Amino acid sequence: MPDSMSEQLQQDMACEGLLECFHGLKQLDKECFQALVSAPEPLTVDEIADTVGKERSTAYRAVQRLLQTGFIQKEQVNYEQGGYRHVYSPTDASEITNDMQRMLNDWYAKMGQLIQEFETKYERDDAMPHAEG
Repeated sequence: MPDSMSEQLQQDMACEGLLECFHGLKQLDKECFQALVSAPEPLTVDEIADTVGKERSTAYRAVQRLLQTGFIQKEQVNYEQGGYRHVYSPTDASEITNDMQRMLNDWYAKMGQLIQEFETKYERDDAMPHAEG
């Protein structure tokens, strides 16, 4: 990943790069998200783990990161004989994009404020006479 903003702007970026750029998601997180998007119905952590070929605990950590970012939703399914299981499904794409747009707008406003602070701090006051010696 490039270090500076100018390096980031010069590289090619695919839409999947947004997941990493905005939320710092790892490759496994993206694979789990894709597994849920591709599934015809919500999946359990065990089913996600099988799909991506990872241990349950590893897939569970990825699922937790996706939940925290709002990319997926968790639902509890109750069994008639008692007990329950959790299943996961992707959040609607428009909700995710609206969230990313809000985050970008907040970032843009913050950067604008920092740029203005920079200008105020380092602006030379040319109206002041220079001391001659």
